[in-house]
Amino acid sequence: QVQLVESGGGLVQPGGSLRLSCAASGSTLDDYAIGWFRQAPGKEREGVSYISRNSGTTFYADSVKGRFTISRDNAENTVYLQMNSLKPEDTAVYYCAASSTVVRAWYWEPQFEYWGQGALVTVSE
Repeated sequence: QVQLVESGGGLVQPGGSLRLSCAASGSTLDDYAIGWFRQAPGKEREGVSYISRNSGTTFYADSVKGRFTISRDNAENTVYLQMNSLKPEDTAVYYCAASSTVVRAWYWEPQFEYWGQGALVTVSE
């Protein structure tokens, strides 16, 4: 059983930066691939980024490529999402999720067994 807790959300102006953290407890994080997802008001949840267990593979949604960077520190049991050049359309609740077995596309939600409670990111003047 893995418990995931996101932190680092908040209010930021357009063009600003935030770093989200996803801290795990209950199990070692290096047993899991991690995905970041987000859900904007009135929209469906979507995949933002993904990192494999050993950090060898990462993926990004086209909308965040070149602006967001995913990384992990297995020793600290934490995964990070560095978000730069933030835009109002990045406003959403951001969730991290853990998968022990990735069998389909990185953004396929059913393969992620554990989810955090979400962190709100608001990009606004």
